[in-house]
Amino acid sequence: MLESFRWFGPNDPVPLAWIRQTGATSVFSAIHRIPYGELWPREAIREHRTLIETAGLRWIAVESVPVHEDIKTGRQTGQHDLPRLFENYRETLRNLAAEGIRVVIYNFMPALDWVRTDMRHRLPDGSECLRFDPYRLAAFDIHALRHAGAEADYTPEQIAHAAAWWASLDDDARAAFIQDITDVFPGCKWGLTLDDIRAMLARHAHLDAAALRANLARFLAEILPTAEALGVRLAIHPDDPPFPVFGLPRIVTNAADIDALLRMADSPSNGLCFCTGSLSARPDNDLPGIVRRFASRIHAVHLRSTQRNPDGSFYEATHLEGSVNMPAVVRALLDEQARRKTTGDPDWQLAFRPDHGRVMLDDLGKPAGITPGYSCIGRMRGLAELRGLIRGLEYTG
Repeated sequence: MLESFRWFGPNDPVPLAWIRQTGATSVFSAIHRIPYGELWPREAIREHRTLIETAGLRWIAVESVPVHEDIKTGRQTGQHDLPRLFENYRETLRNLAAEGIRVVIYNFMPALDWVRTDMRHRLPDGSECLRFDPYRLAAFDIHALRHAGAEADYTPEQIAHAAAWWASLDDDARAAFIQDITDVFPGCKWGLTLDDIRAMLARHAHLDAAALRANLARFLAEILPTAEALGVRLAIHPDDPPFPVFGLPRIVTNAADIDALLRMADSPSNGLCFCTGSLSARPDNDLPGIVRRFASRIHAVHLRSTQRNPDGSFYEATHLEGSVNMPAVVRALLDEQARRKTTGDPDWQLAFRPDHGRVMLDDLGKPAGITPGYSCIGRMRGLAELRGLIRGLEYTG
């Protein structure tokens, strides 16, 4: 399997030179400075690719070309109408393919990207990780956001626990907690306020799962013919966490959702970014089984593990621990890779990256320069562990 790292661009505190030293040979990357919905010029793509290749690495997958919120809601609110947004996406794919980049990851999570309630959860060994706590999510939703009708989404126990925890915080602690929630994407800082979040949720108030799924089907109908003609493989990322938050629907959470997505268009260009971390937050997801069922449509891989707790919370475990049976997952991925090799597919190798590593060792002393979940040392540990697992499985057959 191709060993990769996430790289957020020239402003990433983990430079390409360090990534190469981890042993990775490629990166998952994107041009984060371009606003959602805008065209990615070929010149900008070439400049980004040249930076990566000059460092001795390969741009193996785009993560991500974001889908504009108007496409997800099916309603125009910005300067571009929907046909223009679709054409910008198609032209971006053309420009990427012209530069030799043919795997494009995207997600269809409405309003917010992945959500955590604690960006620096301290573990007994002193390292830090990302954590999701439904009690704290309820505290944010009900007491900070004051989202209308939020109480209906939580149990009486969660509501009571959230109220007690919120009351225990002083103003500074509340402000820090709110910032953790509103800084929703690691590649850029949007500077969102609570009012911004309220406005985003209001734009999506009409959406249920069926409507969101219909808008995804429309997106695929508009984009897939171009992707197929270019040989570009689209890879949707599962929802994170894989259940509704803030009343927003989630439609890529389990095997049934993935099956529905792939049935929307039976095309090799309509595929999956298989993320063990996102899918593992649901105890009913059989991750090795999902790999084997949808193996031929997996175009990119994120490997990480979560540790689920009985109260519904979870935190990012080390890559070979937690709730994921990583050996079984990797065995299934290696079997699929071997199958592809026998078919003569020139892109038979699956590219993976270690995801959401711990903040540890001297990275702990650099909080201003570390993006939560994306420290260098923690991900390098994950890559080393996964490399050893892969080599062992290959050796034993």
